[in-house]
Amino acid sequence: MNLPELAAFLKTRRARVRPADVGLPTGPRRRVPGLRREEVAQLAGLSADYYTELERGKSAQPSAQTLAALARALRLGGDERDHLYHLADRPVPPAGHGPAGQVQPALLGVLDRLTTTPAQVITDLHEVLVQNELAAALLGRPPAVRGPAASFVYRWFTDPSSRAIYPVEDHPHHSRVFVSDLQAVAAKRGRDAGVARMVAVLRERNEEFARLWDAHEVGMRRTDHKRIVHPSLGVIELDCHNLFSEDGRQRLLWFAAPPGTRGAEQLELLSVIGTQDMTPGEDSAPFRTRSSPDHG
Repeated sequence: MNLPELAAFLKTRRARVRPADVGLPTGPRRRVPGLRREEVAQLAGLSADYYTELERGKSAQPSAQTLAALARALRLGGDERDHLYHLADRPVPPAGHGPAGQVQPALLGVLDRLTTTPAQVITDLHEVLVQNELAAALLGRPPAVRGPAASFVYRWFTDPSSRAIYPVEDHPHHSRVFVSDLQAVAAKRGRDAGVARMVAVLRERNEEFARLWDAHEVGMRRTDHKRIVHPSLGVIELDCHNLFSEDGRQRLLWFAAPPGTRGAEQLELLSVIGTQDMTPGEDSAPFRTRSSPDHG
């Protein structure tokens, strides 16, 4: 691991990113045109002390997940991202999709400007790549897992606790939407071994999935009306919108409610509550504030 070069690279990339590029205010007292260290740490979900150690070339050992988070926070291009992994002596992840993949710049640029509504970028298999703080407050942070379990669709049919985010009476609707969406994704990806394995496992493990898959309903979700269960605000009714990347492998989701509705009022309250844990017990785990999946 080339710690001095890694530190120098991070410093120069940080200096290049303007606060406005990531939705941060410029402020009258800013001494440098780029981001501050603590701002990069916040964007990447790291502690300020840990990031400072990286820039000082200390003995920090960043994980692949930490490097992916830094690449997103610093808006690195494909070659720059690969260079970051090489400097940290980590295997370069495949480009384009997956939890460690690089968020497509067009979607990330829009996400940065969605500061007053919950929003996140996911893959076509519903793996969360990056989310804003309001999305974390509304939906919870994604679990630190890899493989099929990184997909919310997979967890929906294999982990009953994942369904607690929606009212029980809405579960059949979401099951149908997830399966019809996966049908379209599987066809678009062609002979994708990972998708084929996921479908095979879900068909074997979940009778509901097998029945819906055999119905061959196809439809990629673009808009939907959702009721989301929040531990302190109750059921929040929102419209969910999707913006797809050009290749269809990533999508930006954002949630909104018409002005004057109860949902709009609840979103205002959500911005105040943030990701505070206001639940009394461990049963609320899907909504509890979690740290970043990996701080390295």
